[in-house]
Amino acid sequence: MSRPLRKLGFLTIGLFDEADPRAGHESTLGIIELGEQLGFDSAWVRHRHLQYGISSPVAVLAAASQRTRRIELGTAVIPLGWENPLRLAEDLATVDVLSGGRLNPGLSAGPPTHWEHVKDALYPGTADAEDFSHQRVRRLLDAIRGEPVTTFRGTEGFEVYSDRVQPHSPGLGRRLWYGGGSLGSARWAGENGMNFLTSSVVKAEEAADFAEIQLALIRAFRAHHPDGDRARVSQGLVVIPTDSATAEQRAKYAEYAANRMPRTTTPQGPARLMFAPDLVGTSAEIAERLHAHAAYREVDEVAFALPFTFEHADYVQILTDIATKLGPELGWSPATG
Repeated sequence: MSRPLRKLGFLTIGLFDEADPRAGHESTLGIIELGEQLGFDSAWVRHRHLQYGISSPVAVLAAASQRTRRIELGTAVIPLGWENPLRLAEDLATVDVLSGGRLNPGLSAGPPTHWEHVKDALYPGTADAEDFSHQRVRRLLDAIRGEPVTTFRGTEGFEVYSDRVQPHSPGLGRRLWYGGGSLGSARWAGENGMNFLTSSVVKAEEAADFAEIQLALIRAFRAHHPDGDRARVSQGLVVIPTDSATAEQRAKYAEYAANRMPRTTTPQGPARLMFAPDLVGTSAEIAERLHAHAAYREVDEVAFALPFTFEHADYVQILTDIATKLGPELGWSPATG
């Protein structure tokens, strides 16, 4: 039996044209504004380095925080291999203060993508000494949660120094998420009191059925979290309702999902990655498939992912149908206030 959906969010990659990057960023901000108007509880942005997607989600969400007043703003996810945890903690805390406590930073561990090609530009002379383990995430957690980051504090002339990150945003430490696709990551996130983001990609470690793998991740996370079954999990699947779509849009959406379907049948590559099928159809059809999804039945929060390559008008139609058709089918009511 599925839980009534309590929080409905969406995720966008924020693509842009290299020759006109502002237009793509403005489109992303417009979609976030629309999400708030439709009553969504949260809007999330992906993080893409050296690609034509959002490379600085903290900056984008700072802008979004000034164009919205209620909707929560998240990152899914910031790969910490590219970041200095202390400096990132300052940026996140600043945006959280500016947003009125609406920031939900999602994080991940591991070395940067294409590490051998980028390491000399990213960490010249120190690449081999960098630690890309969960300990890097732990450094960020401690800094955001107010642990000392320096042995010096006090007044020096007219300058006053703190020993912890400033500004300090007390609630931010409870709104940190870990994006994980393996049992080890799920356990670690639980042990460290984080929230858990589970997406449309998981690792086939003990099974080869996506829903069952994702269910195992959720249960492992909660089994190791101090809050147990009350620990927050958000599920992210690609969901494309067609209720108000034109015939041309429906054909495009069907072709998109069909082209991606082969990768969902068996584990992919040495990492044995399993991908979830995209859910395309009327809201009633999608709701039926979600209610039958073993992992969906364990959550009451979602951040449905928008497809990467669609047009702004497509995103408007999809978000509108999610908020006005699919959400109610799942027992969700739009946020107000």
